[in-house]
Amino acid sequence: CTSVASHVIHKHQQVPLICKTPGFLELRASAMDKGKEDEDASAQEYVARSDFTGGGTDQLTFSTGDKLMVHAKPTAEWWWAELRGVVGYVPASYLHRGAAEEEEEEGISLEDPWQDEEYFGSYGTLRLHLEMLSDHSRTETYRQVILKNSASLRNKVVMDLGCGTGIISLFCAQLAKPSTVYAVEASSMADYTRQLVKQNACEEVITVLQGRAEEIELPEQVDVLVSEWMGNCLLFEFMVESVLLARDRWLREGGVMWPSSASFTLVPCQADGYYSEKMAFWERPYGLDFTPLQSLAQQEFFAKPKFSHLMEPSDCLTAPQDVLSMDMYTLQVRDLEEMKSHFTFCVEKSGVFHGFTAWFTVHFESLEAGGAPVELNTGPNSEPTHWKQTLFMLDRPVRVSAGDSISGSIVLQRNPIWRRHMTVTLHWNIKSIMEDTENHQVGSKSFPMWR
Repeated sequence: CTSVASHVIHKHQQVPLICKTPGFLELRASAMDKGKEDEDASAQEYVARSDFTGGGTDQLTFSTGDKLMVHAKPTAEWWWAELRGVVGYVPASYLHRGAAEEEEEEGISLEDPWQDEEYFGSYGTLRLHLEMLSDHSRTETYRQVILKNSASLRNKVVMDLGCGTGIISLFCAQLAKPSTVYAVEASSMADYTRQLVKQNACEEVITVLQGRAEEIELPEQVDVLVSEWMGNCLLFEFMVESVLLARDRWLREGGVMWPSSASFTLVPCQADGYYSEKMAFWERPYGLDFTPLQSLAQQEFFAKPKFSHLMEPSDCLTAPQDVLSMDMYTLQVRDLEEMKSHFTFCVEKSGVFHGFTAWFTVHFESLEAGGAPVELNTGPNSEPTHWKQTLFMLDRPVRVSAGDSISGSIVLQRNPIWRRHMTVTLHWNIKSIMEDTENHQVGSKSFPMWR
């Protein structure tokens, strides 16, 4: 098999948000059939706010302005609707009632596609900060970056974007002696950050500014822009957009970005434990046949990615490959709308292909002559981080043999409405090496990633 063809393609088009769900469609259709008159009475009309292309026979395709009748809302993300006599699933975020007061009734606010109140509100409490500060690998990596580049940082101007409790700013002030550190934090945690700066006798160096990166004003340009912006699957929540905007506004020519680059890694994998827990369980619990619930379990547990997955290195069926890369000096906001890459994996050992596992790595360039870059790797062969890995389960496992190839593509599509959300779509083609078969198993599945 050939090695991966890693690259990034930037387009601006819609992609399906979820795959076909065999079995679940029949289950839903059966429930829908039992009361057509009651259904019609309770159906609500919604208007499409964006084009959508269905990803299978159980999804509707519609255009901006189409009027759909929503009959049921089985999940917060996917509704059962009708358009011109055809029924199917539709993504809830693509529909609206057409009036501001109705939007509020549904808990939707188009005035805040970034969901700032919820997002920054979560960073105004200690829960997330405790999780991040307790992540030794993450926090120590940033400390090492500052320490190893302390001589080059002396008398420099630094911006710490999304500083949280100010831990990186404090590392800078105490270990590197820059002239100024602008610690920028949009959440209410900024009030406590000021106290921590004073408590640690760094108020002469660190200035805490509360506000979004898009809105703050600095008295000068900065030499270094450092931020811990990464989310699940690298991009989730899209704090990276704020970093890029701050870069373009405040980083002087020739200035430094930390992280300087990032890569997104993928590997076909086994997940026997998770599959047994969520799917095989329904075969004979307590000696009873519960298999009719497996299609429902598939929809409930496998339709979304599994965050905080800890994969054993032995579960890798192939060598992992970096399928996407980002240069933080050249990456543009428009590039975030869609990132796509093709891959080809060579199966190294026989096993059961349950899905794909993903993680990311970021690199910090050295400012010292001859200095080595610092790396933060969130993969299964590195010290665990609070991100762990992300698991994307196939609807049905596939047995593969050593020498088989798994080729296909991955697309990271930013949600056109809710800007912190995205969808990961995987296409794959399994080619067997068996001489007596021409069996090519082709599959496609999309995973919505919501906060």
